[in-house]
Amino acid sequence: MISDRRRFPEAGPGQAADALVAAVAAAARAGIDLVQVRERDLDGGALVRLVARCLDASRHTHTRVLVNDRVDVAMAAGAHGVHLRGDSVPAPRVRALVPPGFLIGRSIHSREEAERVSAEGGVDYLIFGAVFSTPSKPGVAAAGIQALADVVDASPLPVLAVGGITLETARGLGRTGAAGLAAIGVFTDTAAGELPRTIAELTRTFQDTD
Repeated sequence: MISDRRRFPEAGPGQAADALVAAVAAAARAGIDLVQVRERDLDGGALVRLVARCLDASRHTHTRVLVNDRVDVAMAAGAHGVHLRGDSVPAPRVRALVPPGFLIGRSIHSREEAERVSAEGGVDYLIFGAVFSTPSKPGVAAAGIQALADVVDASPLPVLAVGGITLETARGLGRTGAAGLAAIGVFTDTAAGELPRTIAELTRTFQDTD
């Protein structure tokens, strides 16, 4: 789950953060593996507080909460890790600063980038996209399923597919060898009470081999 508190349709003025935290709690109870808090408009203090609320909301579950790119915020809030942008600091530099067990992911956009990042080390997983067209990345051409398969083949790291992920587009993506999916809209467009069913259905369609 990648967050975007501004996209919750049920949230009124001042309620977006509450809606996000409720969605994180529901997703964690439903067994989601990772939540990436990606709220790039917030300053450091506000982001630390929001991440802390997401950590509280997922406590006593196996869900791990990561912060998009802000290593300082992740450390201050006690998050489980950080997800680095493609143009961010090299992962080995981050690895030297963080405690054991701290999870580091990175966004990549090509087979060549996957090979380079994997060889550099310090990364636990990759996110590749946009696999399909997505409103969150206007003007970015869809890479397609074959490109996802090529990236999976190029890296020994777990690869998550991102970009335009829906219950329909997720069907059978597991056949590429991808380890899982990452998405914004499929979570923000679903009421918190419906998230367990949606996550279960998303997992089923991803693993569909028919």
